[in-house]
Amino acid sequence: MDFVKVEGLGNDFLVFDGPFEPAPEDVRRWCDRRHGVGADGVLVIEPTSDLSMSMRYWNADGGEAEMCGNGLRGVARLAFTRGWMSAPEFVVSTKAGDHPVSVHADTVVAFVGVPKLPRTESLRVAGQSVYPFAIGNPHAILFVDDVDTAPVTELGPKIENDPLFPNRTNVEFVEVGEDGSVKARIWERGVGETPASGTGATAAAYGAHVVKGVPAPVAVQLPGGTLVISFDGEGAWMEGPANIVFSGSVQDVSRGA
Repeated sequence: MDFVKVEGLGNDFLVFDGPFEPAPEDVRRWCDRRHGVGADGVLVIEPTSDLSMSMRYWNADGGEAEMCGNGLRGVARLAFTRGWMSAPEFVVSTKAGDHPVSVHADTVVAFVGVPKLPRTESLRVAGQSVYPFAIGNPHAILFVDDVDTAPVTELGPKIENDPLFPNRTNVEFVEVGEDGSVKARIWERGVGETPASGTGATAAAYGAHVVKGVPAPVAVQLPGGTLVISFDGEGAWMEGPANIVFSGSVQDVSRGA
């Protein structure tokens, strides 16, 4: 089976043409960085018209997720480069809804969704104060004094799997500077710590905006680089790079292909 690898700020994915639903064991094997190609997840895409396409996403552990922000930008870049779309502005449909995108020379702008901060007071989870957040997929925002020394790998899995989150959750460790700067590290559900996440950066930006009063647009500094998050009457938008890395083929054990 042929694939194309894409990445956004180091968050990397294997993209397959649909219609196709990968078996969880194949996703885990393909994403393994020693025994497979190596990726944070698998994306399956299909054109639905000359100005629309669909995208489904599986995390590296084989579980399907609602949406993926960096993956969204990556498949938008790929679809336009392939000539699937007749213009650089089109719509990508996901399980979390429709996402207008705009492909530019160095960046891709994409609609992330309608941000929802169910409460402006925190919950106690794994002994920490966290803010639940949703933007098509679930998040938990944890504000820290120093993101570089935050215990991401210790607290991330505890919060991800807490019973308060029946579908598990992504976790954002967010530092807001006195100058309003925002830095974040992200523990991704079913993946672990990643260098970047589109929806995670959106959660960090919205939390900093609503809870800490940081003005929008918010430039979120991640280990892999910076994503700019803005808000309007429709919801949240992100702008950042997305690149096509290489193509190849893998064996689909579940289908013998």
